Amino acid sequence: MIGGGSWATAIVKMLADNLAEKEIFWWMRNESAIEHIKKFKHNPNYISSVEIKLSQDDHISSDINSIIKSADFVILNVPAAFLKTTLASITAEDLKGKKIVSAIKGIVPEDNLIIGEFMHEKYGIPYHDILVVSGPCHAEEVALEKLSYLTIACTNVEQASTFASFLNTRYIKTNVSDDIFGTEYAAVLKNIYAVASGICHGIGYGDNFQAVLISNAIREIKRFVDAVHPIDRDIMESAYLGDLLVTAYSQFSRNRTFGNMVGKGYTVKSAQLEMNMVAEGYYAVKCMHIKNQACNVDMPICKAVHSIIYENRSPHIEMKLLAEKLN
Repeated sequence: MIGGGSWATAIVKMLADNLAEKEIFWWMRNESAIEHIKKFKHNPNYISSVEIKLSQDDHISSDINSIIKSADFVILNVPAAFLKTTLASITAEDLKGKKIVSAIKGIVPEDNLIIGEFMHEKYGIPYHDILVVSGPCHAEEVALEKLSYLTIACTNVEQASTFASFLNTRYIKTNVSDDIFGTEYAAVLKNIYAVASGICHGIGYGDNFQAVLISNAIREIKRFVDAVHPIDRDIMESAYLGDLLVTAYSQFSRNRTFGNMVGKGYTVKSAQLEMNMVAEGYYAVKCMHIKNQACNVDMPICKAVHSIIYENRSPHIEMKLLAEKLN
């Protein structure tokens, strides 16, 4: 596991609670958090109610090279904006033969690549060795052991099933898919729509409008993923629609929280400073705006969020204009 946040902690809990034989190795940057986990068996900074059950204390370290060297599956779980710096000391040779699992749900800024594409282009990882973890699944509900579902995608479905078998528990159920591009792009886009949902809530739109907004959002996702990777997929499956719904509506959604603050009048910078976790939608909307200039897909919700976040347009005016385009 590469990452020390709430979602990384939640996945470590799933892996540890799962009964399949395995060793779990965990990298995080924060030395004091590592020492705290070794001593008290929980992450002091994120979902601290979760008991950390690693087999040995030396399986958690700030030495990323040694952690990756020990592993067969490398789960990437840091904010997308920090992925390049996190892997700065890692070479293609270090990752040769390893299975790369993206649990990031973000897009690499500047490169404008989803994680699978970035790992393929930067490190030469074959696509059949890249897996994607999709929700709907909030870390906070994993901590409470509430029944949740994950979709594991890989072009090699047998490989997806193998990794899924490490995550199944009495409170986690898994599905498998071969759609690594669609599930990962959908995971990026749903964060943008959650920001839009939060903005609308912040400026006073009600549940009726939110329902229209999200029904239009799933159609935007379908138009985009069909354009960039046209395969036979059911956009109503939980990896697409389900993940969108939970991120747009849940009290635990950091992207919705970020959007809500912007809608209530916070500046983008002040909203970011007030949150202690990264809202991936902030980075994603800029990247998707640039990417869609080549694809030219009709995406009015994404365009409205970009105008508010990056062009300093009024949330009230932009959402009023957007409302005229929805149906």
